[in-house]
Amino acid sequence: MRIAMTLACQTPGERHSVPRPSTMLALVFLLLCSGPSVAGVVAVDSVGITVADLDRSVAFFGEVLGFEKTAEVEVTGEAYENLQGVFGVRMRVARLRLGDESIELTQYLAPEGRPVPVDSRSNDRWFQHIAIIVGDMDRAYAWLRQNKVRHASSGPQTLPNWNPNAGGIRAFYFKDPDGHALEILQFPPGKGASKWHQESDRLFLGIDHTAIVVADTEASLRFYRDALGFAVAGQSENHGTEQEHLNNVAGARLRITGLRAATGPGIELLQYLNPSDGRPLPADLRANDLAHWQTQVRVAEVDAASLEATGSNSVSRGVVSIPSAERGVRRAQLVRDPDGHAVELQM
Repeated sequence: MRIAMTLACQTPGERHSVPRPSTMLALVFLLLCSGPSVAGVVAVDSVGITVADLDRSVAFFGEVLGFEKTAEVEVTGEAYENLQGVFGVRMRVARLRLGDESIELTQYLAPEGRPVPVDSRSNDRWFQHIAIIVGDMDRAYAWLRQNKVRHASSGPQTLPNWNPNAGGIRAFYFKDPDGHALEILQFPPGKGASKWHQESDRLFLGIDHTAIVVADTEASLRFYRDALGFAVAGQSENHGTEQEHLNNVAGARLRITGLRAATGPGIELLQYLNPSDGRPLPADLRANDLAHWQTQVRVAEVDAASLEATGSNSVSRGVVSIPSAERGVRRAQLVRDPDGHAVELQM
Protein backbone atom coordinates (compact mmCIF):
# COMPACT_ATOMS: atom_id res chain seq x y z
CA MET A 1 0.00 0.00 0.00
CA ARG A 2 1.36 3.42 -0.86
CA ILE A 3 1.97 5.81 2.00
CA ALA A 4 -0.53 8.63 1.98
CA MET A 5 0.76 11.28 4.37
CA THR A 6 -0.73 14.67 5.08
CA LEU A 7 1.08 17.59 6.63
CA ALA A 8 0.86 19.74 9.72
CA CYS A 9 -0.06 18.90 13.25
CA GLN A 10 -0.04 20.70 16.58
CA THR A 11 3.34 20.90 18.28
CA PRO A 12 3.02 19.60 21.84
CA GLY A 13 2.70 22.47 24.26
CA GLU A 14 4.87 20.96 26.93
CA ARG A 15 8.62 21.13 26.40
CA HIS A 16 11.22 19.40 28.53
CA SER A 17 14.71 20.67 29.13
CA VAL A 18 17.38 19.25 26.84
CA PRO A 19 19.79 17.01 28.73
CA ARG A 20 23.51 17.57 28.42
CA PRO A 21 25.30 15.59 25.65
CA SER A 22 27.14 12.37 26.43
CA THR A 23 29.70 10.34 24.56
CA MET A 24 28.61 6.96 25.94
CA LEU A 25 28.19 4.51 23.09
CA ALA A 26 27.21 0.91 23.83
CA LEU A 27 24.48 -1.66 23.41
CA VAL A 28 22.91 0.32 26.18
CA PHE A 29 23.84 3.41 24.16
CA LEU A 30 22.61 6.61 25.73
CA LEU A 31 20.37 8.44 23.30
CA LEU A 32 20.48 12.08 24.24
CA CYS A 33 18.44 14.89 22.83
CA SER A 34 20.29 16.95 20.25
CA GLY A 35 17.70 19.65 19.60
CA PRO A 36 14.69 19.83 17.30
CA SER A 37 14.89 17.76 14.16
CA VAL A 38 15.04 19.47 10.81
CA ALA A 39 12.06 17.61 9.37
CA GLY A 40 8.80 16.00 10.44
CA VAL A 41 9.43 14.47 13.86
CA VAL A 42 8.53 16.57 16.89
CA ALA A 43 8.71 14.02 19.72
CA VAL A 44 8.61 10.35 20.56
CA ASP A 45 5.31 10.33 22.42
CA SER A 46 5.31 6.77 23.77
CA VAL A 47 6.01 3.14 22.94
CA GLY A 48 3.06 0.83 22.27
CA ILE A 49 2.98 -2.89 23.11
CA THR A 50 0.25 -5.42 22.23
CA VAL A 51 -0.61 -7.59 25.24
CA ALA A 52 -2.82 -10.62 25.83
CA ASP A 53 -4.39 -9.54 29.13
CA LEU A 54 -4.44 -5.81 29.87
CA ASP A 55 -5.20 -6.18 33.57
CA ARG A 56 -2.30 -8.60 34.02
CA SER A 57 0.10 -6.35 32.12
CA VAL A 58 -0.98 -3.18 33.93
CA ALA A 59 -0.42 -5.00 37.23
CA PHE A 60 3.03 -6.21 36.12
CA PHE A 61 4.25 -2.82 34.91
CA GLY A 62 2.70 -1.07 37.90
CA GLU A 63 3.49 -3.40 40.79
CA VAL A 64 6.84 -4.72 39.56
CA LEU A 65 8.28 -1.79 37.59
CA GLY A 66 6.65 1.24 39.19
CA PHE A 67 4.62 2.53 36.25
CA GLU A 68 1.48 4.59 36.99
CA LYS A 69 -1.65 4.14 34.89
CA THR A 70 -2.78 7.57 33.67
CA ALA A 71 -5.59 6.64 31.27
CA GLU A 72 -7.61 3.74 29.92
CA VAL A 73 -10.12 3.58 27.08
CA GLU A 74 -12.00 0.92 25.11
CA VAL A 75 -12.35 1.66 21.39
CA THR A 76 -13.90 0.07 18.34
CA GLY A 77 -15.15 1.03 14.91
CA GLU A 78 -14.09 1.69 11.34
CA ALA A 79 -11.50 4.34 12.21
CA TYR A 80 -9.51 1.86 14.30
CA GLU A 81 -9.88 -0.86 11.70
CA ASN A 82 -8.41 1.51 9.13
CA LEU A 83 -5.66 2.71 11.47
CA GLN A 84 -4.45 -0.67 12.71
CA GLY A 85 -5.17 -2.66 9.56
CA VAL A 86 -7.23 -5.19 11.53
CA PHE A 87 -10.88 -5.85 10.65
CA GLY A 88 -13.54 -6.08 13.37
CA VAL A 89 -11.30 -4.59 16.01
CA ARG A 90 -12.19 -3.84 19.62
CA MET A 91 -9.29 -2.71 21.83
CA ARG A 92 -8.63 -1.84 25.44
CA VAL A 93 -5.81 0.70 25.61
CA ALA A 94 -4.06 1.82 28.80
CA ARG A 95 -1.44 4.54 29.05
CA LEU A 96 1.21 4.16 31.76
CA ARG A 97 3.88 6.64 32.85
CA LEU A 98 7.28 6.17 34.45
CA GLY A 99 9.03 9.43 35.22
CA ASP A 100 8.71 11.66 32.16
CA GLU A 101 8.08 8.81 29.69
CA SER A 102 5.03 6.73 28.76
CA ILE A 103 4.02 3.43 27.22
CA GLU A 104 0.68 2.29 25.80
CA LEU A 105 -0.55 -1.26 26.37
CA THR A 106 -3.21 -2.56 23.98
CA GLN A 107 -5.30 -5.69 24.37
CA TYR A 108 -7.24 -6.79 21.31
CA LEU A 109 -10.54 -8.10 22.63
CA ALA A 110 -11.34 -8.93 19.01
CA PRO A 111 -9.78 -10.37 17.03
CA GLU A 112 -7.15 -11.99 19.23
CA GLY A 113 -3.67 -12.30 17.73
CA ARG A 114 -0.82 -14.78 17.94
CA PRO A 115 1.64 -15.10 20.85
CA VAL A 116 5.27 -14.00 20.72
CA PRO A 117 7.26 -16.88 19.15
CA VAL A 118 8.67 -18.99 21.98
CA ASP A 119 12.03 -19.34 20.21
CA SER A 120 12.53 -15.58 19.75
CA ARG A 121 16.13 -14.38 20.07
CA SER A 122 17.58 -10.92 20.56
CA ASN A 123 18.94 -10.85 16.99
CA ASP A 124 15.59 -11.64 15.33
CA ARG A 125 14.32 -8.55 13.55
CA TRP A 126 10.97 -8.46 15.35
CA PHE A 127 13.01 -7.76 18.52
CA GLN A 128 12.18 -4.51 20.30
CA HIS A 129 12.60 -3.46 23.91
CA ILE A 130 12.40 -0.45 26.19
CA ALA A 131 15.38 0.45 28.39
CA ILE A 132 14.24 1.33 31.92
CA ILE A 133 16.75 3.28 33.99
CA VAL A 134 17.33 2.15 37.58
CA GLY A 135 19.14 3.84 40.43
CA ASP A 136 20.61 0.61 41.83
CA MET A 137 21.12 -2.45 39.61
CA ASP A 138 21.66 -4.89 42.45
CA ARG A 139 18.46 -3.89 44.23
CA ALA A 140 16.52 -3.81 40.95
CA TYR A 141 17.72 -7.28 39.93
CA ALA A 142 16.93 -8.68 43.39
CA TRP A 143 13.44 -7.18 43.15
CA LEU A 144 12.89 -8.73 39.72
CA ARG A 145 14.06 -12.11 41.03
CA GLN A 146 11.70 -11.76 43.98
CA ASN A 147 8.90 -11.22 41.48
CA LYS A 148 10.02 -14.24 39.45
CA VAL A 149 10.54 -12.48 36.13
CA ARG A 150 11.81 -14.55 33.22
CA HIS A 151 15.46 -13.98 32.28
CA ALA A 152 16.56 -13.02 28.78
CA SER A 153 20.15 -12.24 29.81
CA SER A 154 21.98 -14.75 31.99
CA GLY A 155 22.23 -11.99 34.61
CA PRO A 156 23.22 -8.31 34.94
CA GLN A 157 26.29 -7.44 32.87
CA THR A 158 28.84 -4.70 33.53
CA LEU A 159 30.25 -3.38 30.28
CA PRO A 160 34.06 -3.47 30.25
CA ASN A 161 36.50 -0.61 30.67
CA TRP A 162 38.28 -1.37 27.37
CA ASN A 163 35.34 0.46 25.84
CA PRO A 164 35.90 3.86 27.49
CA ASN A 165 32.52 5.21 26.46
CA ALA A 166 30.63 2.26 27.97
CA GLY A 167 32.79 1.08 30.86
CA GLY A 168 30.81 0.69 34.06
CA ILE A 169 27.39 0.65 32.42
CA ARG A 170 25.27 -2.17 33.89
CA ALA A 171 22.34 -3.80 32.09
CA PHE A 172 20.01 -6.79 32.21
CA TYR A 173 17.38 -8.15 29.79
CA PHE A 174 14.22 -9.86 31.06
CA LYS A 175 10.67 -10.57 29.87
CA ASP A 176 7.16 -9.43 30.74
CA PRO A 177 4.29 -11.94 31.15
CA ASP A 178 3.75 -12.08 27.35
CA GLY A 179 7.42 -12.64 26.51
CA HIS A 180 8.22 -9.07 25.44
CA ALA A 181 11.86 -8.14 26.04
CA LEU A 182 12.58 -5.39 28.56
CA GLU A 183 15.85 -3.96 29.86
CA ILE A 184 16.96 -2.37 33.09
CA LEU A 185 20.03 -0.16 32.82
CA GLN A 186 22.20 1.77 35.28
CA PHE A 187 24.67 4.52 34.39
CA PRO A 188 27.77 5.09 36.52
CA PRO A 189 28.75 8.62 37.58
CA GLY A 190 29.73 10.74 34.60
CA LYS A 191 27.69 8.78 32.06
CA GLY A 192 24.10 9.20 31.01
CA ALA A 193 21.70 12.13 31.15
CA SER A 194 21.92 14.24 34.29
CA LYS A 195 18.32 13.44 35.21
CA TRP A 196 19.25 9.78 35.72
CA HIS A 197 21.63 10.84 38.51
CA GLN A 198 19.26 13.02 40.50
CA GLU A 199 18.42 11.79 43.98
CA SER A 200 15.17 9.85 44.05
CA ASP A 201 13.36 7.47 46.37
CA ARG A 202 12.24 5.49 43.30
CA LEU A 203 14.11 2.43 42.07
CA PHE A 204 12.79 2.60 38.48
CA LEU A 205 13.28 6.09 37.08
CA GLY A 206 12.10 6.31 33.45
CA ILE A 207 12.66 5.11 29.88
CA ASP A 208 15.87 6.12 28.11
CA HIS A 209 15.16 4.54 24.72
CA THR A 210 13.49 1.82 22.73
CA ALA A 211 15.77 -0.50 20.73
CA ILE A 212 14.99 -2.31 17.46
CA VAL A 213 17.00 -4.85 15.47
CA VAL A 214 17.62 -3.82 11.86
CA ALA A 215 19.17 -5.54 8.86
CA ASP A 216 20.92 -2.52 7.37
CA THR A 217 21.67 0.61 9.38
CA GLU A 218 21.95 2.81 6.30
CA ALA A 219 18.52 1.72 5.06
CA SER A 220 17.05 2.46 8.49
CA LEU A 221 18.70 5.87 8.58
CA ARG A 222 17.08 6.78 5.27
CA PHE A 223 13.74 6.18 6.98
CA TYR A 224 14.29 7.60 10.48
CA ARG A 225 16.83 10.34 9.77
CA ASP A 226 16.22 11.42 6.19
CA ALA A 227 12.45 10.95 5.86
CA LEU A 228 11.25 11.50 9.45
CA GLY A 229 13.97 13.87 10.60
CA PHE A 230 15.44 12.12 13.65
CA ALA A 231 18.90 13.34 14.66
CA VAL A 232 21.76 10.84 14.95
CA ALA A 233 23.11 11.04 18.51
CA GLY A 234 26.07 8.71 17.96
CA GLN A 235 27.29 5.33 16.77
CA SER A 236 29.25 2.42 18.21
CA GLU A 237 30.34 -1.15 17.53
CA ASN A 238 30.08 -3.55 20.48
CA HIS A 239 31.25 -7.09 21.11
CA GLY A 240 32.75 -9.32 23.79
CA THR A 241 31.55 -11.76 26.41
CA GLU A 242 29.53 -9.18 28.33
CA GLN A 243 27.70 -8.22 25.15
CA GLU A 244 27.05 -11.87 24.30
CA HIS A 245 25.63 -12.61 27.74
CA LEU A 246 23.56 -9.43 27.81
CA ASN A 247 21.88 -10.32 24.52
CA ASN A 248 22.16 -14.08 25.16
CA VAL A 249 23.52 -14.44 21.60
CA ALA A 250 26.87 -16.22 21.21
CA GLY A 251 29.39 -14.23 19.17
CA ALA A 252 27.24 -11.09 19.20
CA ARG A 253 28.84 -8.14 17.44
CA LEU A 254 26.59 -5.12 16.92
CA ARG A 255 26.63 -1.83 15.11
CA ILE A 256 24.60 0.55 17.28
CA THR A 257 23.15 3.88 16.17
CA GLY A 258 21.30 6.24 18.51
CA LEU A 259 18.54 8.54 17.26
CA ARG A 260 16.72 11.39 19.01
CA ALA A 261 13.79 13.71 18.52
CA ALA A 262 13.50 16.94 20.50
CA THR A 263 11.75 15.16 23.40
CA GLY A 264 10.84 11.67 24.49
CA PRO A 265 12.75 8.39 24.54
CA GLY A 266 15.37 7.76 21.88
CA ILE A 267 15.37 5.04 19.25
CA GLU A 268 18.35 2.69 19.09
CA LEU A 269 19.15 0.78 15.89
CA LEU A 270 20.84 -2.58 16.54
CA GLN A 271 22.45 -4.16 13.49
CA TYR A 272 23.94 -7.60 14.19
CA LEU A 273 27.15 -7.84 12.20
CA ASN A 274 27.47 -11.30 13.75
CA PRO A 275 25.76 -13.73 13.92
CA SER A 276 23.85 -13.22 10.69
CA ASP A 277 21.13 -15.81 11.33
CA GLY A 278 18.55 -13.43 12.83
CA ARG A 279 15.15 -13.98 11.24
CA PRO A 280 13.18 -11.26 9.44
CA LEU A 281 9.95 -9.91 10.84
CA PRO A 282 7.09 -12.10 9.55
CA ALA A 283 5.42 -10.55 6.52
CA ASP A 284 2.00 -11.43 7.95
CA LEU A 285 2.58 -9.88 11.40
CA ARG A 286 -0.45 -7.81 12.37
CA ALA A 287 -1.07 -5.22 15.07
CA ASN A 288 -3.06 -7.68 17.20
CA ASP A 289 -0.16 -10.18 17.32
CA LEU A 290 1.78 -10.01 20.59
CA ALA A 291 5.10 -9.54 18.77
CA HIS A 292 3.77 -6.17 17.57
CA TRP A 293 5.27 -3.03 19.06
CA GLN A 294 4.74 0.47 17.71
CA THR A 295 6.85 3.53 18.38
CA GLN A 296 4.42 6.45 18.60
CA VAL A 297 5.85 9.62 17.11
CA ARG A 298 4.42 13.14 16.97
CA VAL A 299 5.07 14.67 13.56
CA ALA A 300 4.70 18.16 12.12
CA GLU A 301 5.36 17.50 8.44
CA VAL A 302 6.39 14.42 6.49
CA ASP A 303 6.94 14.02 2.77
CA ALA A 304 4.96 10.96 1.62
CA ALA A 305 7.21 10.41 -1.38
CA SER A 306 10.33 10.47 0.83
CA LEU A 307 8.85 7.86 3.15
CA GLU A 308 7.82 5.61 0.30
CA ALA A 309 11.28 5.86 -1.26
CA THR A 310 12.83 4.34 1.89
CA GLY A 311 11.05 1.03 1.34
CA SER A 312 8.52 1.63 4.10
CA ASN A 313 4.84 0.92 3.65
CA SER A 314 1.55 1.89 5.24
CA VAL A 315 -0.52 -0.39 7.45
CA SER A 316 -3.28 2.20 7.70
CA ARG A 317 -5.59 3.28 4.94
CA GLY A 318 -3.97 6.67 4.68
CA VAL A 319 -4.20 9.21 7.50
CA VAL A 320 -7.08 8.28 9.80
CA SER A 321 -9.20 10.71 11.80
CA ILE A 322 -9.75 9.43 15.35
CA PRO A 323 -13.26 9.89 16.84
CA SER A 324 -13.27 12.39 19.70
CA ALA A 325 -9.50 12.03 20.15
CA GLU A 326 -10.18 9.01 22.36
CA ARG A 327 -6.46 8.24 22.73
CA GLY A 328 -5.38 11.87 22.86
CA VAL A 329 -4.66 11.73 19.12
CA ARG A 330 -6.87 13.30 16.43
CA ARG A 331 -5.18 11.94 13.31
CA ALA A 332 -2.70 9.14 12.86
CA GLN A 333 -1.18 6.71 10.38
CA LEU A 334 0.57 3.43 11.12
CA VAL A 335 3.54 2.70 8.86
CA ARG A 336 6.29 0.08 8.83
CA ASP A 337 9.97 0.89 8.50
CA PRO A 338 12.18 -1.05 6.03
CA ASP A 339 12.45 -3.97 8.50
CA GLY A 340 8.75 -4.00 9.32
CA HIS A 341 8.90 -2.26 12.71
CA ALA A 342 5.70 -0.27 13.24
CA VAL A 343 5.72 3.50 13.74
CA GLU A 344 2.51 5.37 14.49
CA LEU A 345 2.73 8.90 13.09
CA GLN A 346 0.51 11.11 15.24
CA MET A 347 -0.81 14.44 14.00
